[in-house]
Amino acid sequence: MPDSALSHSRLSRFSQNGSRRAQGLLAVSVLLGVMGALAPQLVVQMGLIAAAGALMVLGLVLTVTARKTRKTHDLAIGAISDFIEKDASPSFVCTADGEVLRANAAARATYATRRGETLANSLRNTFANPGGILFRLKSQADLEGAAREDIVTRKGHMRLAVHQMGEDQLLWRLEAVPDTGQGRGTDGPGLPMIMVGRGGAVLYMNDGARAIAGRRVKALDGLFDRLPMVSGAVAQITGAEGHVDVLVCEVDAGAGRRAIYLLPPPPATEVSTWAGFEDLPVPLVRFTPDGLVCGFNRTGADLIGNVLVEGAHLSDLMEGLGRPIADWLDETVSGRAVQQSEFLRLKRPDKEMFVQVALSSMTEAGEASIIAVLADATELKTLEAQFVQSQKMQAIGQLAGGVAHDFNNLLTAISGHCDLLLLRHDQGDVDYSDLVQINQNANRAAALVGQLLAFSRKQTLRPEELDLRDTMADLTHLLNRLVGEKVSLTLTHDPVLKAIRADKRQLEQVLMNLVVNARDAMPDGGEIQIETECVTLSEPLERDRVSVPAGQYVCLRVIDQGVGIPPDKLQKVFEPFYTTKRTGEGTGLGLSTAYGIVKQTGGFIFVDSTVGQGTRFSIMFPVLERTVPKASTAPKVVPSSEPKHGDGVILLVEDEAPVRAFASRALRLRGYTVLEADSAEAALKTLEDETLNVDLFVTDVVMPGKDGPSWVREALKERPQVRVVFVSGYAEDKLSDQQEKIPNSVFLPKPFSLNDLAETVHQQLH
Repeated sequence: MPDSALSHSRLSRFSQNGSRRAQGLLAVSVLLGVMGALAPQLVVQMGLIAAAGALMVLGLVLTVTARKTRKTHDLAIGAISDFIEKDASPSFVCTADGEVLRANAAARATYATRRGETLANSLRNTFANPGGILFRLKSQADLEGAAREDIVTRKGHMRLAVHQMGEDQLLWRLEAVPDTGQGRGTDGPGLPMIMVGRGGAVLYMNDGARAIAGRRVKALDGLFDRLPMVSGAVAQITGAEGHVDVLVCEVDAGAGRRAIYLLPPPPATEVSTWAGFEDLPVPLVRFTPDGLVCGFNRTGADLIGNVLVEGAHLSDLMEGLGRPIADWLDETVSGRAVQQSEFLRLKRPDKEMFVQVALSSMTEAGEASIIAVLADATELKTLEAQFVQSQKMQAIGQLAGGVAHDFNNLLTAISGHCDLLLLRHDQGDVDYSDLVQINQNANRAAALVGQLLAFSRKQTLRPEELDLRDTMADLTHLLNRLVGEKVSLTLTHDPVLKAIRADKRQLEQVLMNLVVNARDAMPDGGEIQIETECVTLSEPLERDRVSVPAGQYVCLRVIDQGVGIPPDKLQKVFEPFYTTKRTGEGTGLGLSTAYGIVKQTGGFIFVDSTVGQGTRFSIMFPVLERTVPKASTAPKVVPSSEPKHGDGVILLVEDEAPVRAFASRALRLRGYTVLEADSAEAALKTLEDETLNVDLFVTDVVMPGKDGPSWVREALKERPQVRVVFVSGYAEDKLSDQQEKIPNSVFLPKPFSLNDLAETVHQQLH
């Protein structure tokens, strides 16, 4: 037994025993005094009176001593009461029968305990059987002087302790203790939770949910007595101990899954049930039917931010519903809501966030309100936006390729007929300058189409082995003219730079686009640094949703000291037609063209920028592992053979009439005999004449019906000696796999000039 408890017990017993003895002595002294007064003999009378006086004096001494002892005991009890008054845990001073003599401030605030009330009655809402628990602890305290017990309740873990303060007084203390794991599952917080799939199948139950259900259920209908359940409402489940009422809280878990929390239902005696949601790990906000905030928990405040205050309207917190918010609230209150949840954008000033909001109505104290259960959907919406953007970019790429193909046919006809007109006009002719202007603008249009094809990665590349030091040396003079006088250009090369494989002309286009952008970013002048470096990746590089495989790369960097690019625009710089320049100052195709060329070459391009400090574009090309002979401009030497008929018979197959007309006239002007066909089927019909000698097929690749390679392979079965020239507005890559299977064939990209066509045909025939 503790010393303090012993001292209080001894004082109490001494005080009580002294009081009883003093009262007995005083009674005896009075009795002896009466007997002495009535005694007949003087000697007896004097003896009885003296004895009575002595006993009275002794009784008075005992009475004073008992009173002092009682006062000391009361002072000790008062000191203990004053000591526990400021204790944060509820404490009670009670009699042995359980009557509350004193309660500290925490006990009065938590349990509204009054003097004279029993302790068991005060704890009736905390413990299921408070009387049994108190009797068990008091019995142990009678033997040992003190006792305590940890009890698990629905409000958490509680520790009830008792100390003796005398034979008839006890000090009780109720303390909340940390969860030691008994109220938690081994896999997470102690809130009972069920993970449900799309079809209502139970995918997972934590320990808390299994404890309530008493088993592992496979579907919701095996747990809930009635479906569908309503989030935020009380539902009945079949548990281990029969039917149990639980408060259902449903949260979207992504990928069609739902997390259902089984919470204790609010007690019927509670005035307000909202306080029970304060510490839930689910963001909750309570609205009036008009949409005004009337309550929220901590998690909801952390998610929505500082704009979430009492009295704020739902429209001040979120946006993007697509219809009036008042209609959504009315449908929820009336029970007519069809959509279970909505994705909205938070109006946070610091960052962009999206939430999934599920509304449910509730009635409390006769007043209707709306509970909003929120889930952070920022990552989901970001992935959705990225997917939509990739789909849009793919669609634009396909559109660009299709438009470029059709436009190339038009440009071929325009520039071709212009070439025919120039043949009939000399420089002194009045129309000669106009024809030259038409020809030059047609070439400029062809360059624009080339940019579209570069973005869609459908242009024809002529890759060759390149050393970036040589390429930069050839291009330095042009780049210095581009940057102007206020901007300086600095080149730095790795001394052991390795070769790459790329199209030199297209690579120069990429560098020019990047340098021009760097120049425009420095209106007041500055320095542009172009660096080359060999980089070895020992493991894949993950960046910007791209994985760069391990290996050796040649890294080309273009660094400026310009105004920089804001973070919200950084991800859009490679989009076609997106530009930060004013109208008329840029087409928005420069960086998208560079992106397309780099990707088609097999490289990677990244951008880093800081506002006010500058921007850095980094391009990584794979190092050429094996030496590839440089492309030679000399024509291939083929065995010469004399044409079988005149200068040669050519079968021209082209579905576009203007292109066919120009090509036919151009070839006839060079002395060739030309047979025309507007489709593959018409060409095969012409070749059915076995007496017809044909030396060369000139055919479009993409045509209605059979394409160029298909009909050529069929025709070569009967005429294997005929050579082929394929023409197309698409990239050569579209043909490369099939062209390898067709002998003696070459590719001529559109738009082509009269000389391009004549030279290609001449090389094939001779």
